[in-house]
Amino acid sequence: MGLKIGIFTDSYRPYTSGVVRSIETFSAELQAQGHEIYVFAPDYHNCPKEDKVYRFSSIPAPTNHEYTLAVPFSIRLRPTLKKLNLDIIHVHSPFLLGRLGARCARKMNIPLVFTFHTLYDQYVHYVPFGQNITKEITKKFCADFCNNCDLVIVPTQVIGKHLHNWGVKTEIAAIPTGIKIDDFRTRQRDWLHKRFDIDASCKILISVGRLGKEKNFTFVLQSFKQVSVSFPETRLVLVGNGPEKENLVSLAGELGINDKVIFTGTLAKEEIAKAYNSADIFVFASVTETQGLVIGEAKAAGLPVVAVKAFGTSEMVEDGIDGFLTDLNTEHFVDKISLLLRNENKLKLLGRNAATNAEKISSQNCANRLVRCYKEVIEKNKKNYSYQFRT
Repeated sequence: MGLKIGIFTDSYRPYTSGVVRSIETFSAELQAQGHEIYVFAPDYHNCPKEDKVYRFSSIPAPTNHEYTLAVPFSIRLRPTLKKLNLDIIHVHSPFLLGRLGARCARKMNIPLVFTFHTLYDQYVHYVPFGQNITKEITKKFCADFCNNCDLVIVPTQVIGKHLHNWGVKTEIAAIPTGIKIDDFRTRQRDWLHKRFDIDASCKILISVGRLGKEKNFTFVLQSFKQVSVSFPETRLVLVGNGPEKENLVSLAGELGINDKVIFTGTLAKEEIAKAYNSADIFVFASVTETQGLVIGEAKAAGLPVVAVKAFGTSEMVEDGIDGFLTDLNTEHFVDKISLLLRNENKLKLLGRNAATNAEKISSQNCANRLVRCYKEVIEKNKKNYSYQFRT
């Protein structure tokens, strides 16, 4: 019999992010298995109505106007939840709607699951003052939230260990966001070349992500400057948008590589898949990832990966097998990119391995693991409730 699952999230479509992709991917797989998914999310300007998606009045975020902050209150929430009769609540943030979902779970006496998507302490650069204090407060805040949940899900084992070091005592399960493998395998090998007028002889490095400081695109540009000296026919494509875009465009100009760097802006999911498939190497320098979902997508498209070794990224790349993990050092990063550009056979071998290894995190397999966790925590909750009732 299918489960009724309530998803509370501070980030949802039409906004694009790794959290949104994770929710969409898991929801699609769970619905295909016969489970019912109900999403409680912020509203956006001109946001279309969707079945089983409940929106909260919201205001634009002060540091990112594409993102909205939900007002975590609605007079319709209680009767809606009573009608839905949920089996479990799964929150995807420790803030705003995440905290609201946690309160609802406790009032309804149903299990609360939390997916820790983001190393929030690594984002304190968006706070204008007291960043060191803010970082410590954020760690304690997140640890306390985790300890009030029945289960915490992390995308990678290394993040689970990280949370234990913060003082999290709640059970932790490592379940990566799965990849819909077939969605990232197309036959359009020249889409980027045609769309952005890139010569067919050029090798293309690609990176995908929000253009924010935490994604470390400055490092990517500085590294590509060195790559372009030895391989002048190589191009760098940056897919995404964000608050750092103007600064990154300016930096590309200062480095003298603006004619070799392409900023695509936001692309539709289908276009991103085409972009992966028409590139040669995926490069990634973020040091704040809990998983690095885009690495899995790139591997599904058959791209070898060169990435800085940090947190979740270190579990997404098999060093020397389907890509390379490097130090946070441009010389080391450039060396591995250059190795692949010089050796076509090596590039193709690692690309084939990447496509094979991506199968390990297929969305269906990951969804199956999530359902098992749901059922275990629901059963445990029932036993605890029965015990409390008898005593």
